[in-house]
Amino acid sequence: MKSMTGFAKSENNDHGINAIVEIKSVNGRYLEPSIKLPRTLSSKEIEVRDMLRKALNRGSVFVNVQVEYAEGEAKIPHINIDKAKAIHTMLQNVQKELHSDDAVSLDQVLTFSQHFIESDKDDIAELQWSVVREALKQALKSLDAAKTQEGNELSADMLMRIDTIEQSLVYVEERSKTRIPEERERLRQKLALLLDNDEIEEHRLNQEIIILADKLDVSEESVRLRSHIKYFRDLLKDSEPIGRKLNFLTQELNREINTIGSKANDAEIARVVVGMKEELERIREQAQNIE
Repeated sequence: MKSMTGFAKSENNDHGINAIVEIKSVNGRYLEPSIKLPRTLSSKEIEVRDMLRKALNRGSVFVNVQVEYAEGEAKIPHINIDKAKAIHTMLQNVQKELHSDDAVSLDQVLTFSQHFIESDKDDIAELQWSVVREALKQALKSLDAAKTQEGNELSADMLMRIDTIEQSLVYVEERSKTRIPEERERLRQKLALLLDNDEIEEHRLNQEIIILADKLDVSEESVRLRSHIKYFRDLLKDSEPIGRKLNFLTQELNREINTIGSKANDAEIARVVVGMKEELERIREQAQNIE
């Protein structure tokens, strides 16, 4: 089980290039990448997205890539002297045509630098990408480790809380067993007052108790709640993404707990149910972080 939140940073140095990759992941319903690349690597965004898609299931993911060069290495342009001379000659001819006595300066020649300063942009981009790709792989590996560690911590916390809910359910079940005799005696006393101590028909009293017992019975809800609790524990052992399943399961748990509270009609059970709902709400909040 993994959390959706995490942070990782990785650096890779090769060919005079230093690549720095930072990845931050937070909660999200789907995989939503936001990628910031150097201009020379803008064409590699699709490949970055593919790497993210293979490594991550969902979440809002922010990727920042920086590329630095060691001094005197990489990204050294080549100057085509023949082309530079041709530019210089062209400018001199323009000067003559304009009858200008001003000499052609280096600054003027450099304004046409795009025509004689050459660099193989494709080779540079591929070289950068080879270094960045390795840094990205390592960052994703580190991110996975961080998400797994946090996932384990969330799992331990949720298991503790689901144990508390199950313990509360045991109390509710035991308390429910005493409710029928208590309600029978309460109903008998109420009828005695209404009938002014006339003889109470036991048959009629039993019928009322049967109806009341059916209203107070939470055995079906208890069985379903226990089944949900077992499934919850099983899910936490799963290595596959379980976030969506946990979110759905917390809704089912909440439904059964609410039904138990509404049927119980007992102050003690109501108090315990409030505690169960508080624990479940904390579980629901934690489940929002699970991938």
